[in-house]
This record gives sequence, structure tokens and C-alpha cells, in this order.
Amino acid sequence: MSPFTADSIPDQTGRTIVITGANSGIGHQAATALARKGARVVLACRDEGRGHDAEKRIRSLSGSSTVELRLLDLSSLASVRRFADEWTGPLDVLINNAGVMATPRKVTEDGFEQQFGINHLGHFALTGLLLEHLQEAEAPRVVSVSSLAHKRGRINFADLQSTKRYRRWSAYQQSKVANLYFMIELDRRTRAAGWPLASVAAHPGLANTNLTAGMNLPTALDAFGVFFKLLSQSDAAGALPVLYAATAPDVQGGDYYGPDGPGETRGNATLVAPSSRVLDRDIATRLWNKSAELTGVSYATLPQPA
Repeated sequence: MSPFTADSIPDQTGRTIVITGANSGIGHQAATALARKGARVVLACRDEGRGHDAEKRIRSLSGSSTVELRLLDLSSLASVRRFADEWTGPLDVLINNAGVMATPRKVTEDGFEQQFGINHLGHFALTGLLLEHLQEAEAPRVVSVSSLAHKRGRINFADLQSTKRYRRWSAYQQSKVANLYFMIELDRRTRAAGWPLASVAAHPGLANTNLTAGMNLPTALDAFGVFFKLLSQSDAAGALPVLYAATAPDVQGGDYYGPDGPGETRGNATLVAPSSRVLDRDIATRLWNKSAELTGVSYATLPQPA
């Protein structure tokens, strides 16, 4: 089978797609590719200035007039609720892409550890609040963007917000494995409810994006950035598993996509296997319930399957 490229994306005319963090990196590349294929693409971004710059770039690169910016700050539940409250009409695809990586410890507006709060809880709340609009679409999808880092991730229920001890990489890994627990649990619940929503996930391998910008590494570790760039593929290549998950006709709920090269670091988009721990239903259910408690987003119309 020929490798999947941006040209392989089916016609997206008439479909509405929201991409969080679409002003740069994977999100920007995905937005450009989808706009070229005729989708109405909504850039859900925190920074208004950068968001408008991205909107202009994507319109220019894609030739599309159906690209728009809507402000969304995933570190603020009030912002997430405002975004959802202002949404009208069906939503075909939600790509939960935005994130931060290995940052110094900070807390969100709502007091959550930043990486867990933005990468997981913000997207958990956003998806739940947009669920009714996803249900209005004919064949909706939710794409959760995870990472190779999930393979070392554990959900530390005893210190979920890293208040007792903060290790930046452990917190990042926890947030990325949480993305996959969420994806699988959402798929389980929508299947049980008989809803035609495909909850899937993807990861970009090692992609050269600006995700490392917030790490604030000491000068002695500047070599990390150089080493990462030497090993990584382009952000356009890293976006392909996400685009496959969002658009390919053979995708099924619960699927996980990534590169097919050594260690899944680079290569063509393909179906990959997550860490076996994300299949632990007890942890997934416990995390779901805790996330609902923390965010106040209950998914009331989507009860827990028996």
C-alpha cells in the first residue's frame, strides 16, 4: 500500500474540524492540510496574536477561506466552557492536539499541575462540553494526540497534581498516558451507548516542533535540543498519523496511529499498539471519574457501561 501523505486525505468539503493548539507545529500542519482538502477548520488557540498570524498563514498556504480562529485557553476551565457555550452546529472532528512538555512546575488557573491540567483535563472538559455537537455530525471523530512518552507514564492517584514531588518528565508522561486512557474509555462508553463516534488517538513520533520551547532547560542541557532535532522528523511528517486518524475511511474507534519506523520515532503513518497498561479498565474508569470530579464535566448523557 502506498504511504499515506497529505494528498491522500479524502475530500473534506462540508466537514467542520476543531484543532487545539493549531497556531504552530503538528496542529498548524494538520490545519493547513485539512483546509486544502476543503474542511472548515477552526483554530482553537490561546494567544490571539499568534492565532491570527496562523489563520492568515493557513489561508494563504491552503487557498481556503474557511479557516477561522476561536480563542481557547486549556489552562482555564472558564475559557473551555466559554468556547463550548459559543459553539453552534455539528462538529465532525475534534483534534485534541495542544500541549506542553516537561515544563517547570506551574499550576493552571484552576490549580491543576500545568501538564496534567492542559494536556489531559482541559481536553477532557472540552470534549465533554462539545459532545452534543459531535453527536449532531454524521460520523464524528475525536482524535487524542498522545506521545511515545506515554510508555513510561503512570497515573499517580496518590499525588495526581504532583504537589508532594514534581518531576517534569514524570508529569509529562502521566499526562500523555492519561490521553490514551481517556481515548479508550471514551470509545468504550460511546460503543456501549450505540453512538457512531470514533474515539481514536495518534502520536507524531519524534517531530521537530516548538513543544520544547517551554522546558527552560539549563544552558548545560542545550545539547538536548540539538540532539532532538538531529533525530526528529519534520512537523509535517509528524502530523500524518494525526491526519490519518482524523480522516482515513478505515479508522475504527480505539485505534492508535504513529510512525512505522524504528521505535515509532519516524516514518509512514500506521496502526500501532499503545502500552498494555492503558487497557486496564479499572484505572481508566477511576481516571475518568476523577477527571469529571475535578473539571465538573460529567458526561451525563454518556453513562458508564456495565
